[in-house]
Amino acid sequence: MSAQSRGSGRFGTGVVPVAVPMAVMLGVGLWGLDRGGMWGDESVTFQVAQRTVPQIWRLLHDVDAVHGLYYLLMHAVLAVHPDEVVLRLPSVCAAAATAGLVAALGVRLAGPRIGLWAGLLYAITPMTGHYAQEGRSYTLVAAGVAGATLLLLRAVEAATARAWWPYGSVAALTCLLHELAVLVLCAHAATLALLRVPRSAWSGWGRAAGAVVLLLLPLVWVSQGQSGQVAWLVAPGWDKAERLVRHFSPGPAGAVFWGSLLLMAVGLRTRRLAAVALPLLLVPPGILMTVSQVRPLFHERYVLYSLAGASLLVAAGAGRVAGVLGRLRFGGRRVRAGGRQAHALLGVTGVLALTVTFVHHLPVHRQDRSAAHRPDNLAVVSALALRQMRPGDPVLFVPSVGRLAALAYPKGFRQVRDIALREPAPRSGTLWGREATPGDLRHRLASVDRVWVVAEAYALDPRWSPPDPVERTKLAVLAEEFTVREEHTRDGVILRLHVRRAPADAPAADEPSTGVATAGEPFPMRRGSSGTRVERRPLVVDRAVPRAPQRPTYRRR
Repeated sequence: MSAQSRGSGRFGTGVVPVAVPMAVMLGVGLWGLDRGGMWGDESVTFQVAQRTVPQIWRLLHDVDAVHGLYYLLMHAVLAVHPDEVVLRLPSVCAAAATAGLVAALGVRLAGPRIGLWAGLLYAITPMTGHYAQEGRSYTLVAAGVAGATLLLLRAVEAATARAWWPYGSVAALTCLLHELAVLVLCAHAATLALLRVPRSAWSGWGRAAGAVVLLLLPLVWVSQGQSGQVAWLVAPGWDKAERLVRHFSPGPAGAVFWGSLLLMAVGLRTRRLAAVALPLLLVPPGILMTVSQVRPLFHERYVLYSLAGASLLVAAGAGRVAGVLGRLRFGGRRVRAGGRQAHALLGVTGVLALTVTFVHHLPVHRQDRSAAHRPDNLAVVSALALRQMRPGDPVLFVPSVGRLAALAYPKGFRQVRDIALREPAPRSGTLWGREATPGDLRHRLASVDRVWVVAEAYALDPRWSPPDPVERTKLAVLAEEFTVREEHTRDGVILRLHVRRAPADAPAADEPSTGVATAGEPFPMRRGSSGTRVERRPLVVDRAVPRAPQRPTYRRR
């Protein structure tokens, strides 16, 4: 580490190469930020963050402990103004900070030009823009990891015990935002090994990493008791690995994708930068995918922070290609690669190439700014309820997680009666409230002649058999005592008016009574990120769509 690469500069230098990617990322993040609706995960952040601190603390004992620090941060943010745009602003700012930190890493490791390109690559990658516009913690974690990586280099070069305190503090805060960020410690260990740092650096890093792990252990212990929320995950295969590689590229397909892979390979020759970028790119996803073969935990957003390694390697590869081109002879004269004019020309050429790449994939970015491109749009549910329901009408959510729409957008449900709700979500310390017992629910439904049902198709399919007795009671009573009078569908959301059957209309004994939908009823479809039609996900907190109706499971990370 004593002999730094030429042009690496001191810590904190390279203002322009850092500021430009931050400005670009800020613009990309703010573009279309108000997409007209929150989806399930965002609605959880929105309604939990508006609870009191004691209510949030009570919730974390039973669910979402892994997001506790993030909820407390958003509690302060939404206290200023509870709005879905404000909800997403911290993610936008964190993404902009990450782009600047990636650029700073490039400046430190390979010079201003590489730093500028790396920061811009990070900013224009569609995966970055996607999570920059989501009211969850993943971009904040990415910013923390990038900052910790930069502080790791500073601590190694400073060669003092005091220099490891900032690194340890940032790493600990990042891991508390999301416990799976702890995998970056393994990436940093690989970086130290590749850089062949002295024993004193290993000693300083070991103390800092040990303190981070000890601080994280209570959170890990609590979250293990809530592991049922990731039961929906499956062991990742090669398809997931390919998807992650494509999402780490500024272009998920075509010449840009293959060109990025080629430049990454060339970038490995920039050894000092590769020693930092390659472990960051490969180690966390590799460990998580390997562990997930035994206990599934992998999702690409959990390793969003590894994207910084891809951007650095592509930029380094582009820099080496530019250096080779700069040494070519034109008209018998060799262009001086080290000259200021050559550096300026190469820098501008790179920025223009990145601009063309961004414009070429503009449809991908534009699609991502549509509410229909997210798993759910709870604003649609509320708007549909507002148009169709009358004041005082009873409403039944099947399953109960559908109540997130009423919590996120209460206007559409303000004058109706939630007939199954026993205790509201904030007071009960749950995400969507506690419902009446099966016997009490039957009694409540017996007192009404009409009830609105808010659900998605999977919950109304006769083949779905929920394990929750309350959910089974809902389906049984609807099938036995009610019939469908009206049905309204929009964006995959089903709103049905059920009216009580006349005695002569009661179902025969051999008719099924586990659902209210006809067999073979098609599921609503939506457009996926690749443009293909895929089955619409239920309105749940981070839940995967079952291939066939089965027990719903919920996410926690």
